[in-house]
Amino acid sequence: MSHLLHIDSSIQGDESVSRRLTARAVVKWREAHPGGTVSYRDLAVATIPHLDAVTGPARALPPEQHTAEQAASWALSVELVEEVRRADTVVLGLPLYNFGAPSTVKSWVDHLIVPGVSVNMETQEGLLADTEFIVLASRGGGYGPGTPREGWDHAEAWLPHGLAMVGLVPRFITAELTLADRNPAMAELKPLAAESLRQAEQTVDALWELASRTA
Repeated sequence: MSHLLHIDSSIQGDESVSRRLTARAVVKWREAHPGGTVSYRDLAVATIPHLDAVTGPARALPPEQHTAEQAASWALSVELVEEVRRADTVVLGLPLYNFGAPSTVKSWVDHLIVPGVSVNMETQEGLLADTEFIVLASRGGGYGPGTPREGWDHAEAWLPHGLAMVGLVPRFITAELTLADRNPAMAELKPLAAESLRQAEQTVDALWELASRTA
């Protein structure tokens, strides 16, 4: 039975474009995988603790040497890795905050890098490579080629590198200029924003179209 892991990270609630896109993707995935199951994690609500000076060293110590805090942190990492491993597909909503990924997503990524669990330490092979990974990104402004802020989207540049060790390879679908409807200074960009969202939704709709036809 197919399984989807749905992850959101936006703090914008119902106004979030990335949440709208992930919800749409889940509907399309269910249509293509009747009888499939979906699990959900909201990084903006149930935040994952960042690794710190107490918990971080757990990744370099044998489990029998862990303190209570390190054991709890290690157990959470293993839980998060297994959550991904159980999924055939992971859908992540990724808004751009201050030109980077939300810190909650960074924490999630850090917890996924677990020697011996998500990474084969002998071969350096990532053990989550068989998982389809769809990233539905949203950007308030425009960051494409030729724009004043070309290259300022550090979330999309970082995520493939951040997860390279575990073998997850993200496919990005991005809607940008999402603040055009709320920022008067961006009013003239509303048509471009609408077109960007339309294209993102169209791409989402086609993700599992072939599977849906043959289901």
